Amino acid sequence: MLDAFERALGQIFERPLRRILLLSLAIALAVFVALWLGLEWALGHVAVSTTGWIQSAFAWLGRAGALILAIVLFPAVVTAVQTSFLIEPIAAAVEAKHYPGLPAPRRAPFAEQAGAALRFVALAIGLNLAALPLYLLPGINVLAFLLLNGYLLARENFDALASRRLEPGAARRLWRASRARFVLAGCGFALAASVPVLNLAAAILAAATSVHLVEAIRRDAPA
Repeated sequence: MLDAFERALGQIFERPLRRILLLSLAIALAVFVALWLGLEWALGHVAVSTTGWIQSAFAWLGRAGALILAIVLFPAVVTAVQTSFLIEPIAAAVEAKHYPGLPAPRRAPFAEQAGAALRFVALAIGLNLAALPLYLLPGINVLAFLLLNGYLLARENFDALASRRLEPGAARRLWRASRARFVLAGCGFALAASVPVLNLAAAILAAATSVHLVEAIRRDAPA
């Protein structure tokens, strides 16, 4: 796993991935702003009282809460969006350098990619909101955040990459056989995605690392 990470990190500033990195930064900033403003708008339209000062206080708290929620939801949401739309060029760049003998992958149509992204974003938001009570418990909140988002990021990257090379049944079997390894890597991705500045490029690093993980496990799997 560390070897996969080192190889991905070593390539991230090379020309093919450098161009994708700039696009990834733009997507990350846009997603964060949209998530923050969307949550602020939603919380601002919740009526809790007819008393003016109480409603005003809630609106103020809602603005602060929207920022906190945006920070909590950002890793899974931004990685889902970036992975869905950037996975193909990232995987192609990594495969061209490290696995040049691979045959052409299956290319999913845009509508399929968009649908997968929306489903995953909805799942990521739903699970993170369900886990909010755990996020309020010191100590447990860090573990819950890493495990939940680690699973989500690992599964998103695995599904996107495995579908390029494997039939659905084979992909499911490979996931069941190696999910602990992927979730451990996903926890590293979630940690990177929670670090300011680094989180803007975490999706590219996660996807590039996952290409190496998928290929290593796919090649070691029994025929």
